[in-house]
Amino acid sequence: MRVLHTSDWHLGRSFHRESLLAAQAAFVDHLVETVRSERIDVVAVAGDIYDRALPPVDAVALCNEALHRLAGAGARVIMISGNHDSPRRLGFGAGLIDAGGVHLRTDPAAVGTPVLVDGVAFYGIPYLEPEMVRGPWDLAARSHDAAIRHAMSLIKADAAGRAGPSVVLAHAFVTGGEASESERDIRVGGVANVPLDAFDGVGYVALGHLHGRQRMSETVRYSGSPIAYSFSEERHTKGSWLVTLGEGGMETAEFVPAPVPRPIARVSGRLDDLLTSPRHSGLEDHWLAVVLTDPVRPKGAMERLRQRFPHTLTLAFQPEGGGERPVARRTAAGRPEIDVALDFVREVRGEPADDAERDLLRQAVEACRIKEAAA
Repeated sequence: MRVLHTSDWHLGRSFHRESLLAAQAAFVDHLVETVRSERIDVVAVAGDIYDRALPPVDAVALCNEALHRLAGAGARVIMISGNHDSPRRLGFGAGLIDAGGVHLRTDPAAVGTPVLVDGVAFYGIPYLEPEMVRGPWDLAARSHDAAIRHAMSLIKADAAGRAGPSVVLAHAFVTGGEASESERDIRVGGVANVPLDAFDGVGYVALGHLHGRQRMSETVRYSGSPIAYSFSEERHTKGSWLVTLGEGGMETAEFVPAPVPRPIARVSGRLDDLLTSPRHSGLEDHWLAVVLTDPVRPKGAMERLRQRFPHTLTLAFQPEGGGERPVARRTAAGRPEIDVALDFVREVRGEPADDAERDLLRQAVEACRIKEAAA
C-alpha cells in the first residue's frame, strides 16, 4: 500500500497580509497529480486543515474541491482535526462522507475505531486538549502526554486483535521536534510535549503540528506544512512523505517536494547597498523580510525597497553597532503638541523632520484640535 502523508494545510491563512489561496490551490493540484502519478492508495492528512475554527468561505470551497479531486483520483482520504480546526465543524457529516471514501476523524471518543483499507488499520488521534478529555477518560494528569498515551492504549487494544499493519495519524508536539514561528502554542491546557515512546508499536505514525518535515524515528515523522507560513521557515523543503507499507509495517519512505509559490528570504544591510548591489539580484522575486543597518533611519525605506524588491513584506531597523536609537524621555506637559511630535521624529530617526514633514505634522495637530473642539 502507498500512503501520502501531509498535514498543516492551514487553508485561509495569509502571509503578512498576502493571500496564499492561489498557492494553496497549486498545492492541491500537486497532491492530485502525485496521487495519480504515484498510484497513491491513501492520503493521510494529520490536522490543521484550516487556519482557524471558523474558516473563510473560499478556504472551505478549496477544501471541498481538494477532497472531491483526491477521491476522484482514486485515493481514500483520512483526515484528523488539528488545534486550529473546529472538530465539530470539520467533522460534520463524517458518517455520511465515509461512504464517499473521505474519512474525517475529529471525535476523541472514536480513536480506537480504525478506518480499514485493504487490511491496514488507520487510527486517527485528533488534537487532544487535555482539559477536554481529562474527565471523560479519567486521566490522572492534565497533560498532552497523558491524553496521547490513553488514546494509544485504546488503539493498541484494538490493533492487538487485527492481523495487518496499523497507521496512526496524530496532531501533537513530540519531544525533540523543532518548532518554527508559525505554529500556535499549545501549552495552554497542559504540558505540551509528548515523548516519542508514546507511539511505540505502530507501523507508521503520521504527525501534524510542526511545520518543518522531521523524522522523529524511522516510523514516526512530521510532513510539515506544504507552504512556508513564516520567515523562520526559509530553509525548509516543503512537501509530503510517500510511505510504502507491507505486511510488517513501513517498508520505505521518500519525501515528495511541493511546488514553491514564491521563495522567501531574510536579508539585512544598508539601504543603498540593498538597492544597488548585484549580489541581491536573486532576491528580486522573493517575499522578503528586510533589516536595515544604516546608522540613521532612511526616509521612505519601504517605498524605495519595493522599487527593486516588489515583494518586500516586513521592514525592521537595527543600526550598526547597537540596537534602536534610545528615545529621550521628555515630559510633554505644557509644551506645544507640534514640538513634542518634532522631538519624537528627531529622536527616532536621528535627524530632524524636513519642511514637508513639518507641514504635514502641523496639519495633523490642527485637525486634532478642530475635532476636539467640535466634540
